[in-house]
Amino acid sequence: MTSPSVAAAGDGATVTADPAVLAELVDVSKRFDTIYAVRHVSVALRRGEVLALVGENGAGKSTCVKMLGGVYHPTDGVVRVNGETVELRTPLDAQKLGIAVVHQHPGLFPDLPIYENVFAGQPLTTKLGLLDHAQMREQARQYLEKLGLRADPGMRTGLLSTSEQQLVEIAKALAFNARILILDEPTASLTMGETERLFGVIEDLKAQGVAMLFVGHRLEEILAVSDRITVMRDGGWVADLPTAGTTENQIVELMVGRELDDIYPAKSGEPGEVVLRLEHLTVPGNFTDVSLNVRAGEIVGIAGLVGAGRTEVARAVFGVDRPSAGTISLRGEPVKVASPADALAHGIAYVSEDRRGQSIIEDFSILDNATLPRVRQASRLGLIQRRLEYALVDGPLTQMRLKFTNYQQPISSLSGGNQQKVVLAKWLATNPTLLILDEPTQGIDIQAKAEVHRIIADLAQQGLAILMISSDMPELLGTCDRIYVMYQGEVSAEFDAEHANQIDIGLAATGVVGIDRKPGETKAEAIEEAKKEVVTIGADHPSWWRRLVSRREFGLLGAIIAILVPLSIINPNVLSGSNLADLAVTTALYGVACLGQMAVMLTRNIDLSLGSVIGLSAYVAASTMSDTPGASIFLGIAVAVGVGLACGAINGVVVAYGGVPSIVVTLGTLAIFRGIDAILSNGRQISSGMVPPEWLAWTSGRLLGISLLVWIGLALALIMGGFLRWTRFGRDIYATGSNPDGAALIGIRTKSRIFASFVISGTLAGLAGAMWASHYATVDGQLAYGLETTLVASVVVGGVSLRGGAGSVTGVVMGTLALIIIQNAITIARINPSYLQAFFGGAILLTVLIDVVVSSRNARRAKEVRS
Repeated sequence: MTSPSVAAAGDGATVTADPAVLAELVDVSKRFDTIYAVRHVSVALRRGEVLALVGENGAGKSTCVKMLGGVYHPTDGVVRVNGETVELRTPLDAQKLGIAVVHQHPGLFPDLPIYENVFAGQPLTTKLGLLDHAQMREQARQYLEKLGLRADPGMRTGLLSTSEQQLVEIAKALAFNARILILDEPTASLTMGETERLFGVIEDLKAQGVAMLFVGHRLEEILAVSDRITVMRDGGWVADLPTAGTTENQIVELMVGRELDDIYPAKSGEPGEVVLRLEHLTVPGNFTDVSLNVRAGEIVGIAGLVGAGRTEVARAVFGVDRPSAGTISLRGEPVKVASPADALAHGIAYVSEDRRGQSIIEDFSILDNATLPRVRQASRLGLIQRRLEYALVDGPLTQMRLKFTNYQQPISSLSGGNQQKVVLAKWLATNPTLLILDEPTQGIDIQAKAEVHRIIADLAQQGLAILMISSDMPELLGTCDRIYVMYQGEVSAEFDAEHANQIDIGLAATGVVGIDRKPGETKAEAIEEAKKEVVTIGADHPSWWRRLVSRREFGLLGAIIAILVPLSIINPNVLSGSNLADLAVTTALYGVACLGQMAVMLTRNIDLSLGSVIGLSAYVAASTMSDTPGASIFLGIAVAVGVGLACGAINGVVVAYGGVPSIVVTLGTLAIFRGIDAILSNGRQISSGMVPPEWLAWTSGRLLGISLLVWIGLALALIMGGFLRWTRFGRDIYATGSNPDGAALIGIRTKSRIFASFVISGTLAGLAGAMWASHYATVDGQLAYGLETTLVASVVVGGVSLRGGAGSVTGVVMGTLALIIIQNAITIARINPSYLQAFFGGAILLTVLIDVVVSSRNARRAKEVRS
């Protein structure tokens, strides 16, 4: 691994005079091509102090964070840690110097358990160097509970909500025991209680002498948590301020370069008729008996803790989830909204809280994103016409006052605030009568937030009914006419916004409703109530039986039994010792190659060349043994393994370091390796009489009455299982497939992991080739022809996700066995073998469909266990 480079004494570096400064950027600039993201900025982080870094989106805050975190390297200037100039080439370099970063968008691994995410990049190990899963699980539980999240540490992280994942990201930083902690928008998706608990943790860290950088947009939080404030604008430094005595208005004026009269526009106008009325609406597991109404020209807010059911209500109104009871009425008429298409037809528009994941397509242009809901209206004879696209959205986009170059500009190049404006324009282009906004200003800067609030107020004045969900209490109070508060899936209170306050809403959100507060009760007391609220997700361990039956392997075992039982009734020989032995041997022959395919697919890639690699290595090994009859069998095995390793390395280099998609590379090498095999064999067939008897004997031998091939297959499965489960490199392979960008952020060398997976795949395919050449005795250029679909089907049926990051060796072995049994059944039933490949292709499609259904069910179950 790359070590951070410390500047030598003679290179112009100077030692920081102030020993309290643990890390600093000194006159740094960062240029991308010809554009400077940051120019001549200096930032110093002192021991036991919180420095807040504020500025609008695009001011350069995240660039500074990434330079301190080793993601970016300064174009000019230096980074110093403990007074010494360092060169942080990777995030791992920063970690080695005690720098931990909580990034704005959690870089977690959704397919891995929570505890592995908490210790990602720095796992706990035993004295033998193996991963200590039990210790990581227990310590992760402690860190999470400190932040107010009671969750089963073994739960898959992808089942958590956005805010819960943010807490896991913070717990990861705490587990690092960093001396320098950088928090980039850590409270963007947290509730008041969660935020206050985080602030308590920050105070503890200050007392321990940790230096912290806090990046945020919520100025009330900045003033509450920081000791000093650095203001940035347009990539440059503007001012350093002591927090004491500084006001929000002063910060805003420095950020935007001018006075900002008011973040929240004045309310005006009288509401009209009721547009939306919900009566006793219920979605089991999400919310119960919810009744509310929204009138034309009115902004109605929904407050509550994460998991209270706020977003779920919006999803039900928009037709994503189906209510089991209650009614939805629009303009006085009960309606059934069975899908988002129905919702659009009824004039309902919904802006999701997950802007990047659900509201925009980052690779599309501004125009393409804005016209998505109405793209059919912009097409003629199935062809999209730009003229019609412009006509559909030009008005709403103009109303947004976007800062952009042209409509063909990728939306990913816009700031968060401008992206949100495009999302608003997209839905306004549908001419809705009801607009649902879920966290409309989350993660955008103060100026963009003010503009979004202006837009929302203008829309309400034009008569649009607006239902707004927000975790930002000042936003609710400053924008809404009325506020409903939800607690554990029910509406706990309703407030007139003009007379409500944060204390009342906070108490209602935490279930403290109907209790008379004593005179003189302070905001601090209300905050203490909110801090007592703990989010619980599956913290209780399920029974061993429930854990067993929920595993993919249990279902595969049931499938195998379901196939074998009727087959044994039709033909009793199916369960004969000889047939079972044949099934085991065939499973071992296929399974060795399947283990290699698994390693590749875990990294979000695929190897279509394995059949060709097996055939080529088998022929080269058999040919070598035929040409050197006196040689040891280990020569033939080594030659086959060497051929496979070389083939895997070729694939790995082109995919990992060349950046070419694996399906393209391996489809090409499939033909190349097969062609080389054909050239070498030239129609020649190597039979059993042309090789030494010892070459045939090593796979026909038995140990304890079981074929050596089966023992070899079992040994390799155990080794692969142990490698993937108990070694850091093995878990890195899972992480690389689950979230490649997140893996890179914690210092995992993803390219080397992908390369290694292809080498493993090729090596195992080479060994499988040696086994095939010995077992089948007769080898020619057609051996293992067309095996690719079988290998992919076995791995996918065994539970390895095509998206990478998920799967087990046990599942792959059982998936391989299941398909071998099916192949055996087709032979017994005398069905045309040509149907087999079609069946395996269908098995892949069916398995992917099942995965989608199971993932949806698990997500629903995760919601149901929240309390």
